[in-house]
Amino acid sequence: MTQSTFATYPSLKGKTVFITGGASGIGAELVRSFAAQGASVGFVDLDEANSQTLSDTSDAITYEICDLKDIKCLQDALAKLASRLGPATVLVNNAANDDRHSWQDVTPAYWDDRIQTNLRHHFFAIQSVAPGMIAAGGGSIINMGSNSWHETGGGFPAYATSKAAVHGLTRTMARDLGEHRIRVNTVVPGWIMTDRQKQLWATPETLEKQRQRQCLPDLIEPVYVARMVVFLASDDAAMCSANNYMVEGGSI
Repeated sequence: MTQSTFATYPSLKGKTVFITGGASGIGAELVRSFAAQGASVGFVDLDEANSQTLSDTSDAITYEICDLKDIKCLQDALAKLASRLGPATVLVNNAANDDRHSWQDVTPAYWDDRIQTNLRHHFFAIQSVAPGMIAAGGGSIINMGSNSWHETGGGFPAYATSKAAVHGLTRTMARDLGEHRIRVNTVVPGWIMTDRQKQLWATPETLEKQRQRQCLPDLIEPVYVARMVVFLASDDAAMCSANNYMVEGGSI
């Protein structure tokens, strides 16, 4: 699947887009997709090497290195991106880590770390960019959820809890920011075939099981998630807010 198959959204040309966790996986696909739409894209990530490699592919892409568990670092990084690109009118809260963990082994410290990694920064990124969106007269915020908890998936209770909470954040912020014409939505991926997933968990047996769970027979590549996010960021989705948008192949 190539970028040439994407719809072009004129409303995204010249927009400033901020993305968390943009250096690899779904995040990198998001960065490339928005740049292909003619947007100026700033992303934050902790991976210096991949961030630089991605930034080198387009003059429209820039980044800041940041540990999202450090909220002051996140706030400073977003402020630096805004100083270079202007305030964002699109924010994609993408960064997360789905490391597996057994419920018997979870400590309070590990639980808190997973919440910081997968949930807390979503809110503080919104808090940082929303004033600029209000001044601009509107914007679009897309939070990345997960189908794992919809499927009652096991093996990562702190991750699943965080991702369930993302939609609660979406709903309440859609209400609080809606009067300013800021739309807030959740994109809910199924099992997406990123390099990380292929390296760590994709075996012939698990892939076949996933195909059986889905209504559609094809495994889901990151480009399909990017398609949904780009649509929700565009003016074509002007009346879409406070909802889940599933990209999971009809998984049950």
